[in-house]
Order: sequence, then C-alpha cells, then structure tokens
Amino acid sequence: QVQLVESGGESVQPGDSLTLSCAASGGTFSSYSMAWFRQAAEKEREFVSGISGDSDKIFYSDAVKGRFTISRDNVKNTVYLQMNSLKPEDTALYYCAAQDSGSIYPLNRDYGINYWGKGTLVTVSS
Repeated sequence: QVQLVESGGESVQPGDSLTLSCAASGGTFSSYSMAWFRQAAEKEREFVSGISGDSDKIFYSDAVKGRFTISRDNVKNTVYLQMNSLKPEDTALYYCAAQDSGSIYPLNRDYGINYWGKGTLVTVSS
C-alpha cells in the first residue's frame, strides 16, 4: 500500500510561483507513474500533469502547459509540481496520485489511479 502526502499549498497572488511536493512511502516509488490532479470548488477533479517512473514520459493538460513543470526524485521518493505564472483559475485542491506499474488504464483519468493523497490547497487571489 502506497501512502502519498502532499505539501506546499498556500495562498499566493496572480503571477506568483509555487512548488508542490508529494512524498511517497510504502512501495517501490520508481515503479509507479505519478500524477497531479486538481479539484476546484463545485467542479470535477481534473488531470494536471503526469510523469512515468523513469521520467521519460511527461504529460500536461492544456490548461497548465508551458506554466507548470512536473519532476520526480526516485531517491527521495518525491514528485514535484513547479507552478509558474499562477492564475486565479489555478485555485484548487491539488492531489498527488500514483498508478501501479503495468496498468492498462490511462494516467490522466481518475479510474487509472491506484493511490491518492489527501490534497493540498492552492489559492491564487489578489
């Protein structure tokens, strides 16, 4: 069983930068594809970014492409989300997610995720 703990969420102003972290424990971290999802108030959870176990495949939603960067450190068992040029519409609860190795499901869908963190809140407001 994998445990995921997010950190780094806070209230910032438009245009600011912020880095989220997700520490994983309880499994072989390098074998999991990792992803970030987010859920804004009264909206469905949506995919933000994903990264394969060896970082050779990286994905972004159109909403964050060019502004956000995902990375991982398989020694520290941590995945990061660097967020630049933040906008009010980036306000959401950000979830870290892990997908088992060999999954046949897409990483960018809820049903493709095997483990979820509890989320960290990012608020972008002037």
